[in-house]
Amino acid sequence: MGESRTALVTGSAGFIGYFTCRRLLADGFAVIGIDSLSDYYDPELKRRRQAGLLQNAGFTAINEAIETPGLLADLFAQHQPDIVIHLAAQAGVRYSIDNPRTYLESNLVGTFELLEAARTHPPQHMLLASTSSAYGANTEMPYRETMKADHQMSFYAATKKATEAMAHSYAHLFELPVTMFRFFTVYGPWGRPDMALFKFTRAMLEGEPIDVYNHGDMMRDFTYVEDLVEAIRRLVDTAPERPQSPEDIAEGDSLSPVAPWRVVNIGNSQPVQLGEMIAAIEDALGIEAKRNLMPMQPGDVPATWADAQLLHSLTGYVPKTDIREGVQRFVEWYRDYYRV
Repeated sequence: MGESRTALVTGSAGFIGYFTCRRLLADGFAVIGIDSLSDYYDPELKRRRQAGLLQNAGFTAINEAIETPGLLADLFAQHQPDIVIHLAAQAGVRYSIDNPRTYLESNLVGTFELLEAARTHPPQHMLLASTSSAYGANTEMPYRETMKADHQMSFYAATKKATEAMAHSYAHLFELPVTMFRFFTVYGPWGRPDMALFKFTRAMLEGEPIDVYNHGDMMRDFTYVEDLVEAIRRLVDTAPERPQSPEDIAEGDSLSPVAPWRVVNIGNSQPVQLGEMIAAIEDALGIEAKRNLMPMQPGDVPATWADAQLLHSLTGYVPKTDIREGVQRFVEWYRDYYRV
């Protein structure tokens, strides 16, 4: 195995997708990347990421929406992927309030098409992106995978929690090994323009005030993108197996008692105050931010904090990039990309 495996990555021109494909290509995988290059944010950024991937002969780009009926079924039949990493989704909490149908189509219908394709041509392991937002109204921190997660606070989070349940049913019925991973506020070079780090950096360079929600009383478990990808890469080779009995499930493991399915947090395990992130940008730019203090936004949560013990027990790895180091790398990329 190893060097000749084929991976299918959805959302391959996205922020996380780009770094994931890059890593798989470096490890010798043939990578089929699917991305609709949607205009939710600047498609030029997606095209530039994709152009970088296309410089590798092992990468194939398909610019289509995953919810297109039959598209994924045809790709699975043609390429018989060994590994599937499902990152394509309509992202963003705020956008889901105004445009819920796009979340229904991309996140639910798109994931359904993927699961149906996998049912006919089963891969060795499917890894599907979920979100820390799935923990919803939980106030006990840090978040552990074995906690109940029933009270999602945005339609975005609700669709991602629904995909976990959908994937579980397919894992149970068709013996498809599935790992769901819940991301915690991913950031870094090539990041998304709708995320706070990008918006704050742009505003500060343009001399504009930054919108600081909940008057800055927010904590996020900021996770550097290459740490996230390292975790994903290690999880690729850690496919869950259906337990013989519930007694076989280790304490703290989210492994299903009835399916080869588990959910894994990928986070830095170090919640950071929003003010600390802003200070890191100020230091990296040499500019003091003008703050526009705002109330909490609908659907948002005041804090996230990952317990990453399960990730560590499965892979021996936990993310560890410090917020100041990660922000510095982002700012260097931003200045270079936009020539500012």
